[in-house]
Amino acid sequence: MKIIMLGAPGAGKGTQAKKIAGKYGIPHISTGDIFRANIKNGTELGKKAKTYMDQGLLVPDELVVDLVVDRVNQEDCTKGYVLDGFPRTIPQAEALDKALADVDQKIDYAINVEVPDENIVNRMSGRRACVSCGATYHLVYAPTKEEGICDNCQGSLILRDDDKPETVKKRLNVYHEQTQPLIDYYTKAGVLVEVDGTIDIDDVFAAIVKVLEEA
Repeated sequence: MKIIMLGAPGAGKGTQAKKIAGKYGIPHISTGDIFRANIKNGTELGKKAKTYMDQGLLVPDELVVDLVVDRVNQEDCTKGYVLDGFPRTIPQAEALDKALADVDQKIDYAINVEVPDENIVNRMSGRRACVSCGATYHLVYAPTKEEGICDNCQGSLILRDDDKPETVKKRLNVYHEQTQPLIDYYTKAGVLVEVDGTIDIDDVFAAIVKVLEEA
């Protein structure tokens, strides 16, 4: 079961990816994790990626695809995997398909967690992070016992720059320009599944499981 998670920043695709991985005993793979693991282990691919990252540059598509394909060919991926945060663009998707085809594999599902922009802005602007320990909360969905104070360490909570409405809107614009075309790409490939991400987290997961188990 080879799955790609799609959805705008803040749509909850990472949460659903972890739940899918847990239920089916397959790895949840994010490109960030792959980069960190390769850099930490000093692999050849990791060293190449680090040279770009150290200069504040984006890692080229070709190298990202090499890192992802290297990861999905490891032993723990024999039953499948959930890719989260990759591919982000059509060239990445095409390169991934080609690389997988070379080893007789293909993506089975691209699951799009659909949430309107307005909901995402409201959702993310309600997030709060502890300045001391980094724990995250939400004013509505996961409030602290005492307003503005971290439950773990009693540190102060802040609204991170990333979660400010103007920043979220910019990130959403980038998403729509770059990543939205992937929805058309995977629709044409016949593997796209759309789920309503505005409902309760467990209900979103139930809808995904229903699709995966009815196929």
